[in-house]
Order: sequence, then structure tokens, then C-alpha cells
Amino acid sequence: MADMAAAWEPVPRSRTFELVLARIEEQILAGRLRVGDRLPPERELVDMLGVSRAAVREALRVLEAQGVLRSRVGTGPSSGTVIAAMPDAGLTQLLRLHIALANFPMGDVVEARATLERASARLAAQLVTEDGLERIRDPLLRMDDASLPREHFNDCDTDFHVAIAEAGGNRLMADMTIAVRNAVRHTLLTVFNKLDDWEKVASRLRAEHHAIYEAIAAGDTEAAGDLVEAHVRGFHQDIVKKIMDGADPAAP
Repeated sequence: MADMAAAWEPVPRSRTFELVLARIEEQILAGRLRVGDRLPPERELVDMLGVSRAAVREALRVLEAQGVLRSRVGTGPSSGTVIAAMPDAGLTQLLRLHIALANFPMGDVVEARATLERASARLAAQLVTEDGLERIRDPLLRMDDASLPREHFNDCDTDFHVAIAEAGGNRLMADMTIAVRNAVRHTLLTVFNKLDDWEKVASRLRAEHHAIYEAIAAGDTEAAGDLVEAHVRGFHQDIVKKIMDGADPAAP
């Protein structure tokens, strides 16, 4: 208990909420706080760190937005502020905002997507289980419904790519892939809604998705990687870029 008290020594009062963040990060990096552990109650953090309640609350809000903490009100084992592991949520929020602010050019985002998803598809083809195949197949079959609204099609599209990333078994690569794919979700929906020849584009996406799925199901790592990379790059070049630039995607 004495070691714990020393670890939470008071911080200087300047820029206090950032210094509270630093203290919590120190506990995580030192291994004193792990996923599932509870932070001390707010009033105890105020006393231990020698800061205001406002500084503690601001630091906790930042960490919650980053996916590091989960806060639940009430009593019982699931209440309080708990160390969580939701990196895809934090990464998605960060990337979505920076992409919107053009700090990451769309071309760079596409390059990252193509690289990450190629690797994920190859891993999925090598390691995927029957349960993993089912998770990939489910949104694929839902997208086959020609009456599916564009927004729901976009949701299924996201689910399809996320399922492939998760099937690869590399948690960091999957979370990065999920973050990048979710970060461009709104852009893709905007493009879908602007398309005049929606069914032609949807048919193309369905065919490419089915080919990717078949390669993964067959355990063909090279084909799975090649197909998903061509799918990401081709759709952006042929459809997304032209729509966002105001051109007719049907034009040569």
C-alpha cells in the first residue's frame, strides 16, 4: 500500500490535467495498472495527486475518449473507472478527425488501407477458422440484397473488411485496419449517395468481395492479398477520387 501511495505522488499545479494524464500513463507503462483494473475513486486521486477535481475529471475524459478508460456509474463489480482495451475506438476517432482536417491526405489513407488490408487478408487466408469465415460471410450475404439501402450497404461493407482484419489474428494490425476503415466510412457513404449508377457500382463491389472471400476460404494467401489490394486501390481510383473531384465516374 505504501508503494501505491508513492506511485501516486502529488504533481505540480501547472498544466495539471496533462500532468494527471502523465501520472496515469506512468502507472500503465510500469505495469501497475492493467486491463480490468479500477482507478482509485476521483476524490482519492484528487488527494493523492494534490490537484483539483476539475483536473482529474478532464484527464479521465481524455483517456476515455482515447479508449483507455471505461466509466460506469453505480455500485458493484462493473462500476467505477476501469482500465479498458479499446484501441480501435480511440484510433478511429483520432483518424476520422485528422482526415476531416486534411492532415492525412486521402491518398495516404488509401495507401495505408491497401497495405494493411493486404496483410490482413493474407493472414486471414492462412489462419481463418470456420467461425471467422462465418463472420466474413455474413455481411457479404447481406450485401447481396439488391434492395439494401446504400447506408446499410456501407455498414455491411465496413463489417466485411473488419471481419477480415479480425480473422487474421494480429490484434494490432486488426485494430489499425479497423480504425482506418471506420475513419473513411463517412466519406464512402457520401460517395455512395452521389452515385447515379449505384447498382452498377454495387454489383462491382459484390463481385470483388465474393472473390476476396473465396480466396480466403480456399487458403490462397497470394490471391487474397492481391484481390483486396486491387479492390481498395481500384475503387478509390475509379470511383471515390472522381466523385470527390466532381467528375463523372462513368467517364473514361
